[in-house]
Amino acid sequence: MASGLPLRHPAQGFNASQQLIKSDRGGMLTMSDDNVMMKQIVGTHAPDGREIDVKPLLHLVEDILKRATLQIDTSLTAHAELEDTTHQVNFVSMIDALSYTIDRISCEIAYKALGGTDAHATTVSLCNLLPSYSWEAKLVLTMAAFALNYGEFWLLAQIYSSNELAKSMAILKQLPSIIEHSGPLKARFDALNNLIKVMMDVTRCVVGFKGLPTSYISQEVPALSTAMTHIPTAVYWTMRSVVACAAQITAITTMGHEFSISTTDVWELSTLAYKLNNILEHLRKQLAACYEYIDEKRNVETFQMLKNLFEMIHIDNMKVLKALIYAKDDIQPLIDGSSKKRVHLDVLRRKNVLLLISGLDISNDELSILEQIYNESRQHGARLDSQYELVWVPIMDHSVQWSDTVNEKFKSMQSSMPWFTVYHPSVIEKPVIRFIKEVWHFRNKPILVVLDPQGKLVCPNALHMMWIWGSNAFPFTSLREESLWREETWRLELLVNGIDPVILNWIKEGKYIFLYGGDDIEWVRKFTNNARAVAKEARVPLEMVYVGKSSKREKIRRLMATITAEKLSYIWQDLTMIWFFWTRIESMLYSKIQLGKLDDHDPMMQEIKKLLSYNREGGWAVLSKGSNVVVNGHSSTVLPTLVEYDLWKDQVPNKGFDLAFQDHHRTIHGISHPCCRFDFPMTMGRIPKTMKCPECNNTMEKFSTFLCCHDEIIPDSSSI
Repeated sequence: MASGLPLRHPAQGFNASQQLIKSDRGGMLTMSDDNVMMKQIVGTHAPDGREIDVKPLLHLVEDILKRATLQIDTSLTAHAELEDTTHQVNFVSMIDALSYTIDRISCEIAYKALGGTDAHATTVSLCNLLPSYSWEAKLVLTMAAFALNYGEFWLLAQIYSSNELAKSMAILKQLPSIIEHSGPLKARFDALNNLIKVMMDVTRCVVGFKGLPTSYISQEVPALSTAMTHIPTAVYWTMRSVVACAAQITAITTMGHEFSISTTDVWELSTLAYKLNNILEHLRKQLAACYEYIDEKRNVETFQMLKNLFEMIHIDNMKVLKALIYAKDDIQPLIDGSSKKRVHLDVLRRKNVLLLISGLDISNDELSILEQIYNESRQHGARLDSQYELVWVPIMDHSVQWSDTVNEKFKSMQSSMPWFTVYHPSVIEKPVIRFIKEVWHFRNKPILVVLDPQGKLVCPNALHMMWIWGSNAFPFTSLREESLWREETWRLELLVNGIDPVILNWIKEGKYIFLYGGDDIEWVRKFTNNARAVAKEARVPLEMVYVGKSSKREKIRRLMATITAEKLSYIWQDLTMIWFFWTRIESMLYSKIQLGKLDDHDPMMQEIKKLLSYNREGGWAVLSKGSNVVVNGHSSTVLPTLVEYDLWKDQVPNKGFDLAFQDHHRTIHGISHPCCRFDFPMTMGRIPKTMKCPECNNTMEKFSTFLCCHDEIIPDSSSI
């Protein structure tokens, strides 16, 4: 032949490949001055400003390399489905523009691998082929060129047994022999696969930096500027790893399975994988820091958007609800409590929406009473049913691990609710949680935020008025709350409405009624026995009901059993009724605080504050004649009034039992002033700066208290 390529014996090709592998090993061991090496690489970099979206090409490379995996013990299967990008016009045109460059790189790698060129020199030559491309484009193009050769090798390996054309080509590449003796080569291919995986991870990471939104982050941010200085190094060592992998494949196809006999050492590949892993770990930390920075910027932006949103006027509530719950249309973010099916936010369009915001620690008592009120409102038919919807918005700290136990608790709570629920806490984004906490004062204690059909906030927490007035508080606006308070008076119905019809019947009958509480059984015995004896002597119809205490649940349960056994008085058997009684009383105070109308001269609020204070300090009793409250007193004044009946019984015929009792109690109260105390949990959200004592009208002292109550689990034999 007059001209052509020089003939080369297979052993010469093998020796050249071995020379490349050895030179690569030597280079890694002897090139100590990375700065000199990287200066040479950076010197080849002369970007012309062209922008290439390499992500579609990267997806293609990923798919090829995932499928091109030797599986010794199992059949070859597809690892992942490639995104349907190959039919997109932009993708096709990009491949057309880059295919020549990819082929050039592929040929350069193959030629240098056969020629035994030094690995560093080969990498530099690749960089010289790609001077005008950005760093991530250089890397993805090089990976694409490698995937082309590596993919062809494994495509033939996978189909040669069933395709005659592939079989002939495979024979030329000695593939049947390689596959037949693949056992000894397993360590070699394992090392290759491990290095290729790290190469892909680094490539994804480098491309990830390119994809960062410039509107939220700039190179002045330390994490990004640090990463930018290390990306050329990452690109260089990944490209150099491509060269090493290509050399291994060339050596295998040149010498076949005999290659494993000549060389079983995988040090070159392992060393490169180790070095790339170190680079990857550093880049991932910087990328995570960049994402965190961007998230924070976006969260601030979203938080401000939410604040602005509630200052605008809207034609309906959808914009507000989407901002609060879920902005996209790709999923159904709600579960319908009645059908248990997923639904879109559209079911809430132009309706009054009550957002029940809580953690997973909302009590069964709260859910039970709320469900009762909700179901009662539904029984009113069209008058209320179509006018408001309730939605549970579960708030969870995103830093808390979502365990199976937490998931089971959430699912159990969700399934028990008859109203709409957000299908998973993760739907609620961080800036929304911040908004709920900072603007709506959510502190883990449940709140019920009311939005009108246009999405306007009409009440920051309607839970208080719902506890007090139930569905009568509809449409649950702050204006309605104020209106209901103007209609209220200090009467027994205010304390017991919606709890026990028995007491309401006593009120209708005009009976004297003692509501009493506390946790001292000896005081209860003395009080009930004296009250019964006085009523008998005064010949007045008297009923008594024990309403317990807002805390010490187990102790109250035992005390109730004693009251029943000794037939001391009527009791509420269901502890939920006791919980609701005290929750309603507390809600009366919180409602006034929320409205900013905690008037220290309002007689009704003074009585409510007294009752809450007495609940914290010993026993107490409220005496009414029918609806009219006669006395609201502490144990230290009510019991002595009964014990001293002989001192005031002569006044009963003239004044009546109620006024005579009231006058003598006032006399004792003038001598004995019980301490007043109010406890506001930090989870309440709104705490008054000052309060005046309902007994003496002096400004009360303010303390910070750390409390740990064990009455639920440890039997308590003494009063606290």
